[in-house]
Amino acid sequence: MVLLFIFSLSYWLISIYHAKTRVIADFGGEYKEGSVGQPAHINPVLALSNDIDSDLSQIIYNGLLKYDKQGKLIPDLAESYEISDDKTTYTFHLRKNVTWHDGTPFTAGDVLFTFNLISDPTYKSPLRSNWQGVTADSPDNYTIVFKTTPYVGFLNNATFGILPKHLWESIKPDNFSLTSLNLEPIGTGPFKYSSVQKDSRGNILSYKLVANPNYYAGKPYLSRITFNFYTDEKSAIDAYVRKEIMGISSLSTGNITLIKNQKNSVIYELPIPRYFAVFINQVKSLPLADNQVRQALNYATNRDELIKTVLNGEGTPIYSPILSGMIGYSPDLGRVSFDIEKAKQILDDAGWKISDSGIREKNGKQLEINLVTTDWDEFSKSAEVLKNQWGKIGIKVNVNDYSVSDIQQNYIRPREYEALLFGQSVGADPDPYSFWHSSQQKDPGLNLALFGDSTTDKLIEDGRVEFDAQKRTQDYIDFQNALVKELPAIFLYSPKYIYPVNKSLQGIDIQNLVSPSKRFSEIEKWYITTKRIWK
Repeated sequence: MVLLFIFSLSYWLISIYHAKTRVIADFGGEYKEGSVGQPAHINPVLALSNDIDSDLSQIIYNGLLKYDKQGKLIPDLAESYEISDDKTTYTFHLRKNVTWHDGTPFTAGDVLFTFNLISDPTYKSPLRSNWQGVTADSPDNYTIVFKTTPYVGFLNNATFGILPKHLWESIKPDNFSLTSLNLEPIGTGPFKYSSVQKDSRGNILSYKLVANPNYYAGKPYLSRITFNFYTDEKSAIDAYVRKEIMGISSLSTGNITLIKNQKNSVIYELPIPRYFAVFINQVKSLPLADNQVRQALNYATNRDELIKTVLNGEGTPIYSPILSGMIGYSPDLGRVSFDIEKAKQILDDAGWKISDSGIREKNGKQLEINLVTTDWDEFSKSAEVLKNQWGKIGIKVNVNDYSVSDIQQNYIRPREYEALLFGQSVGADPDPYSFWHSSQQKDPGLNLALFGDSTTDKLIEDGRVEFDAQKRTQDYIDFQNALVKELPAIFLYSPKYIYPVNKSLQGIDIQNLVSPSKRFSEIEKWYITTKRIWK
């Protein structure tokens, strides 16, 4: 009887306590995330071409501005800013309570220094194209002034991560990508570098960060973040199932079913301005230099089958690089219906005839395409589906998939491919300059199809400086019409960003994602540990 009374009293007291209190975030806990690939340059000046580098740079560094959960720009290291009436002068007023992870105060000199690095071609920053024609000055330690020709997307560019001048100013251009600061960075962000674990061959197995107690926006709730790196997505999924990690940086939509059955999992399926395409290097392939071959490939591409087979239906077919919801988007622009008979007829009319082997030939030259892509599951599966689809019209497709680092170093940078299946993240503004302007055809530019001439360049340039939405829309429609006519790439689909995490990780409130790394833009609010307080 006494035990029953004690139990009843305890239950009553606990019930009252829960009724009179509420759960809030508390400090502590470690989040472990798995990624496919390797970090190379955790340096915002170089990180754009590697998703892992971009992820880590987002957590370790800050920009003048950043994106909130809605994908809208908000102040970061800049407390406020003003824009001149003629849209040529941007004045940023910096926060005065920011220090680098080593305790050194952050000032406008750091911003000016990083801007100069990005602008200098000897440092080979993929961000350089965004800052051509821009000048910067710092009238005092907490003010930075940019002068530019009018450019619609200027504020989006002000999200670039800022480097500490006092550590980087002695690094020469030849050593810029080689210095240990690329793997042991010092930033201003909510988390700072702690340690790295490598295997006997120098491959990075894990990368550890700890909370920055002096973060200007307040100490993060999480105490530690660890990134584990895997050679392929299957290994990352296996680690997630074993609870070795609590999240996967990016999951192929085709593998959602492998995660959905896991208890205590939350799968964020987020819209993101990103697309996949086969980028064609006409210089490297005589058959692909034939416009009619490219047209036939376009008609022979069954995008709906790709989306169903590879993405489990979670994607949108696309026909140009301007995506739905962006200025200049037109649902019918470039759209073609899957028509295998029309594709065959185009090749027949162009003189590409079926040989005894079943492969088309013309003037003794076999219609053969070497398609390279990364060894990530989604890319590999897409490549195999395309090989099968294009094989049905008599085209031989050789698929070769490589690691992300191999693709970047040995194929993308030197442009050593005939056809490249790859993805591009457009960002918050549809400005196609970085991906389609002719000045970006060589590394570190991102024009993977080596597209562009004076006409399309002018349309892109005009669109960048046109603040009238109707006129800018027309510039981008005209640009897309020219691109569709040339067909330098076979546009495939726009997938969602799939981010699975354990339910114990809370505070994630992303609604619109500008790029994969921007999921961390408010990571200081994420938490695992909780406590109860009185209501």
